[in-house]
Amino acid sequence: MILIKYIFLGAILLGTSFIGVLMSKKYSNRLRDLKEMRKALNFFEEKIKFTYEPVPDVFDEISCKVNENIGNIFKEASISMNNESAGVAFENAIENSNTNFTKEDKDIIKGLAKMLGKTDIDGQVSEIKLTCKFLDVQIKDAENEKVKNEKLYKTLGATIGLALVIILI
Repeated sequence: MILIKYIFLGAILLGTSFIGVLMSKKYSNRLRDLKEMRKALNFFEEKIKFTYEPVPDVFDEISCKVNENIGNIFKEASISMNNESAGVAFENAIENSNTNFTKEDKDIIKGLAKMLGKTDIDGQVSEIKLTCKFLDVQIKDAENEKVKNEKLYKTLGATIGLALVIILI
């Protein structure tokens, strides 16, 4: 009977610690997604500047070169461009994406979507550069949040688990 009690208490401690780790992962995942979006936009900028390929083809290529979350945005936008404008397709893809972006992150990227396909190549490149500058600020904020909150959630999970174990003993 005592063995079952200790196994149960250990499971509680492990469970709450695991929950703390899961909650802390959202900060790492957001940072990863922001960096991948920055990488994708850099690739997009270079392709527009030097190859003059159509945007759907560039988006299709980008979707293969970045991680799954960000790749899905570009893939969905590429497919949607058959029925709607590039800007609308990209904006809808961002809105429907399964990423770890905050509303502010999405709004910054949607700013680029609004100008996509409405200016010449130089205008597109300058808009991408502006978006990348905004993303750099978001990346710094995400790094700060990660440092601050990741450790907090891990510690909080373990502390709550220990408190529950102590109460149940």
